[in-house]
Amino acid sequence: MTYGASYHGGNYRTKERGSAYGNNANNRNGRFENRNKNNMHGTMGALKKPNWSFENLKPFKKDFYIPHPNVQSRHPQEIDIFRQENQITLKGEKIPNPIQHFEEGNFPDHVMQCIRKQGFSEPTAIQAQGWPIAMSGQNMVGIAQTGSGKTLGYILPAIVHISSQQPLNHGDGPIALVLAPTRELAQQIQKVTYNFGYVRSTCIFGGAPKGSQARDLEQGVEICIATPGRLIDFLERGITNLRRCTYLVLDEADRMLDMGFEPQIRKIIEQIRPDRQVLMWSATWPKEVRNLAEEYLVDYTQLNIGSLTLSANHNILQIVDVCEEHEKQAKLQDLLQEISNVSPEGGKTIIFVETKKKVESITKTIRRYGWPAVCIHGDKSQLERDFVLTEFRRNKDSILVATDVAARGLDVDDVKYVINFDYPTSSEDYIHRIGRTGRSNNSGTSYAFFTPQNSRQAKGLINVLKEAKQVINPKLMELADRTGNDPARNRWGYGNYRRRETAFPKTHKRFDNLSYFDA
Repeated sequence: MTYGASYHGGNYRTKERGSAYGNNANNRNGRFENRNKNNMHGTMGALKKPNWSFENLKPFKKDFYIPHPNVQSRHPQEIDIFRQENQITLKGEKIPNPIQHFEEGNFPDHVMQCIRKQGFSEPTAIQAQGWPIAMSGQNMVGIAQTGSGKTLGYILPAIVHISSQQPLNHGDGPIALVLAPTRELAQQIQKVTYNFGYVRSTCIFGGAPKGSQARDLEQGVEICIATPGRLIDFLERGITNLRRCTYLVLDEADRMLDMGFEPQIRKIIEQIRPDRQVLMWSATWPKEVRNLAEEYLVDYTQLNIGSLTLSANHNILQIVDVCEEHEKQAKLQDLLQEISNVSPEGGKTIIFVETKKKVESITKTIRRYGWPAVCIHGDKSQLERDFVLTEFRRNKDSILVATDVAARGLDVDDVKYVINFDYPTSSEDYIHRIGRTGRSNNSGTSYAFFTPQNSRQAKGLINVLKEAKQVINPKLMELADRTGNDPARNRWGYGNYRRRETAFPKTHKRFDNLSYFDA
């Protein structure tokens, strides 16, 4: 079946919607290959940068913050104490004071009703200081560990921002755009957005049919949550545009740059009016993120929660086992048994490994041990990913084996244990992996099997452990001291060591002379 395309107010709509959006056998995956390219602006795939100096940009409002009387009346010393206790550091001018209670945020009634319905008791540190900054219309860089509440830190101001803009017209693109590095994180942001309702939103990511995503965009959404590649695809095809976008969020900017998304990010930002408000969020503050902020966030306020050095969540007990590669499989079995002994009531566990093939292999092995296990990696379809994550969230005793696709954006509050079967290639990835536990101020425990092949990462890991005031395995210290040697010549024995007494009772099975839980 053939069909043409026509242009309506910035969007391209097919005359045969069903065929274009994947409702027939030839287009079940949501392909758009038959669109009439002659009606497009330029060549398909060529996204031209608008000349904003010749555009008639309508003014818009972005400063909505009215300080609550309680906030205004607080003594400066009380504010300083609050910031010190919550490890809040700031850089910028005209920074509003933090709120300490939800009622002080001056959110609309419908937002407050949703906050109460969610059962939140008080704002997190990044929300307490970030909301006044964001609702004041300022550009902002927020740096905080995973699980700190940053998603609400930008979604609630986005809802306030949207409610004060002119309604969308036919063919308008989104008012707020949230860019995320992975589909899992994008879906998690969409879930949070959906819980607060009152705005139309959609989630745009690769690996899923394009049809339903395109229909959402063409029907009009106020908030678009997207991974960069799929969004550019829709922009190039004329499915949507960013001419109405006045509120831009770059979530986990460090991860997006690590994944090579910088060209796509730049391409997308070019499509957004230059007087937009931009909020950039990152767990770390490397040079690449700083450069991006300097280029695209004019006169921004920097908000940091915790140390500016690379740091992990202090609610997580970190245990490092220095061992040989061939020992890891047996150690994993023993460790899972110990976890089962310590937590007979059950506890979710995530095991991170390096490759997709190893994910499948370890999952089968764990099942042979008798433990329930599911797995996720990049080769699985979106339907399979959704099913696995649903099963993992529902089952009390689930074990999830995963590559780094689950290192960010996987928000499951009751994960008790994280096991790094294969140590990652950077300390940043290690921090994000273990950050899947210890969320929402809960405690968690992480384990890492660290081999001589990982010796280059030893010093970085030690710095992370020291910052979090963790006990450092002497074998890891020794390995760090010999980093310059050939790792193949360094043969280390079992790396368990004695830990602080309050972690676990002393009554559990021992193996290799010392138990993981031996006090």
